[in-house]
Amino acid sequence: MNNTFDWRTQRVIVTGGGGFLGSHLVEHLRDLGAGAIIVPRSRDYDLRHEAAVVRLYADLTVDGHGATMVIHLAAMVGGIGANRKHPGSYFYDSLMMGTMVQEYARQAGVPKFVGVGTICSYPKITPVPFKEEDLWNGYPEETNASYGLAKKMLMVQSQAYRAEYGFNAIHLMPTNLYGTGDHFHNENAHVIPDLIRKMIEAQDAGRDEIVLWGDGSPTREFLYVKDAAEGIALAAAHYNEAEPVNIGSGSEISIKALAETIAEEVGYTGSIRWDTNKPNGQPRRQLDVSRAERAFGFRAHTPFRDGLRATIAWYKGQLAYPVSGHGRTALG
Repeated sequence: MNNTFDWRTQRVIVTGGGGFLGSHLVEHLRDLGAGAIIVPRSRDYDLRHEAAVVRLYADLTVDGHGATMVIHLAAMVGGIGANRKHPGSYFYDSLMMGTMVQEYARQAGVPKFVGVGTICSYPKITPVPFKEEDLWNGYPEETNASYGLAKKMLMVQSQAYRAEYGFNAIHLMPTNLYGTGDHFHNENAHVIPDLIRKMIEAQDAGRDEIVLWGDGSPTREFLYVKDAAEGIALAAAHYNEAEPVNIGSGSEISIKALAETIAEEVGYTGSIRWDTNKPNGQPRRQLDVSRAERAFGFRAHTPFRDGLRATIAWYKGQLAYPVSGHGRTALG
């Protein structure tokens, strides 16, 4: 791995840089000393529209010099419920943003494009641990297939552009993220913030039962968001190949065990009822993370309970001193 990468020379566009992962990545890039970090906000540049993307690259070109790198995070995000409710908009918006941001990065001559996809692109039934080579061996889990496939097309585009134009585009696939600054809204929350919110709300209201979707048997892999930011930055600096790369912790936990762990950390002592009329989602998720370690030296280092405690503490702080949170999109 080349260790001589100099972030001070980089002028980096981070789409979705105002979102959950994006805000942590921007903070990490600042810590690395990045020369300039540009976060286009959706109110100024709606990346679903071609004219806005063209204007973005034009606005950022000064004396003939534009961005040296684009890290594309912007997408529609949400849990199973949100994906089931908005499959069309999740597909269209994520696909349009990815396609045009990458195309006009190529046209602008940006030296490096980092596409950030999702574990949801994997087939519903994939041998565990998920290897990058298994990505095309089936259709994704139905409840989030539209989002997963839209993000998968970002990878196809990057590989096609590398083959035809020599465009240095890479594709990363993070696992389920959690951490401080996560989305806790009823509809948009993923499983960890959703469980934390439900248990704390039940405590505060004096309820002795919460209801969770499915039967608790599916497994998930979780990665602390600050570790994910570190992994993306390492890949941005040191990885320049066509093959996609998993970004994860390499460990899985059942949803039932997860709920019990969060209950312990929150101090929730009520019962948990599983609504088996609701979908479980993908049966298992655990990544093979060996390619990331070999290719650019990434290994997750935050212990799961430490990350959970930090997330719970942050959420309780928001309840005590509420501030405006992120919306349904990670557009920026």
